[in-house]
Amino acid sequence: MENSTTRFSNRVEDYVKYRPGYPVEIISYLRQEYSLTIDKTIADIGAGTGISSELFLQAGYSVTAVEPNKEMREKAIALLSAYPGFNAVNSTAENTTLADNSVDAIIAGQAFHWFDRERCKTEFKRLLRKDGIVVLMWNERKLSSPFEKEYEALVLTHARDYVKVDHRNIDEEHIAQFFYPQPFQLRIFPNQQTFNFEGLLGRLLSSSYMPQREDDGFKQMNSALQFLFNKYRENGTVHIGYDTKVYVGQVA
Repeated sequence: MENSTTRFSNRVEDYVKYRPGYPVEIISYLRQEYSLTIDKTIADIGAGTGISSELFLQAGYSVTAVEPNKEMREKAIALLSAYPGFNAVNSTAENTTLADNSVDAIIAGQAFHWFDRERCKTEFKRLLRKDGIVVLMWNERKLSSPFEKEYEALVLTHARDYVKVDHRNIDEEHIAQFFYPQPFQLRIFPNQQTFNFEGLLGRLLSSSYMPQREDDGFKQMNSALQFLFNKYRENGTVHIGYDTKVYVGQVA
């Protein structure tokens, strides 16, 4: 989708500040279960501002961030260029421009649902070395607490194309189809963010389907969010919980 490349261009600052990171326990899991030692090289496809790249860079890996959005890629470079193992390229999941058999693992954090799955599978097979793995990760908002349920209702009320582009449209059946005929493993890690009102608003605005501050509908959305925050805040904050879902497999 052409729009998927540009739709985050005016949300970079909110994205960097307010999107959740990924639990560090993912690193231990991949080392223990898939022998992903720090000498292995990683391509982060659809890297965005580098949130998923940074998880692996902090652990000592070399990471090439593949990101077609200019604003997001430049922010990743600004934030991560101090890591000696970091590199960024202007390319897509379907045509990464990376060399054949050049990486040991492909990761995609909060991004796979934007890809053309058939074309990127062909590209991933070209990139990966023998026994290489694909790691698909999503921070999926929980809908457990009363606040989380009402926050989801607010999103549904004020969003533009949320239902169409929500990553939950990619379910385990789609994941199985992508990895077929190889199996995959799913591991779920707990994750959480704590926000004051400014942070909660920034988290909402980091989503590409929500009205921006200058858009029609923002005032109504902001008022509804303030009401929701005031209803559930404790000591000036609210909590958003996540299931961080990590799907790992090989492509053949």
